[in-house]
Amino acid sequence: MKITCVLGSAKANGNSATLAKRFCGKAQELGAEVQTFLLNDLNYRGCQGCNACKSTHDRCVEKDDLEPVLDSIRECDVLVMASPVYYGSVSGQLKCFIDRTYSYLGPDFLVSKTASRLEPGKKLVFILTQAADAEDAFDDIFPKFRDFFSYYGFAESTLIRGCGVSGPGASKERDDLMKLADETAERLAA
Repeated sequence: MKITCVLGSAKANGNSATLAKRFCGKAQELGAEVQTFLLNDLNYRGCQGCNACKSTHDRCVEKDDLEPVLDSIRECDVLVMASPVYYGSVSGQLKCFIDRTYSYLGPDFLVSKTASRLEPGKKLVFILTQAADAEDAFDDIFPKFRDFFSYYGFAESTLIRGCGVSGPGASKERDDLMKLADETAERLAA
């Protein structure tokens, strides 16, 4: 099993990254091959709206540090995306990356339900951490991105969400979140 992990936090050891690393570590113990990308360390631009990926190319034409990330997702079985909640959504780093996944859709994506250029059946693990305690705060984030990735053929999407997680190391102190990360890895990597 191949896992691509995309960390959207500005902090390599932030709370969302900690949960993603826990998931990936458990998956590796079970034999998975994991490739992790810290978006904040990469030099890339958002989608330029050029539509070259719909007319003259079958992938994004931008030549930057996202190329290997986008290629890795083409080859993976499980995609892990992790982000803190910033201003009511995912981080800017992750949103900019997600915009570039538009290239996974073929030119007929508006009329065809099978317009994805990715092999169907991939799984998505979406990890969010937020300082707000209320579970109904920002509960619209996951469904929106889950739906987008279902267009790409992701057959299953799982949310690992830490509410009331603020401050350095807070997610490590939450046994319930660490257990959820482990159990999710066991279920998906088995």
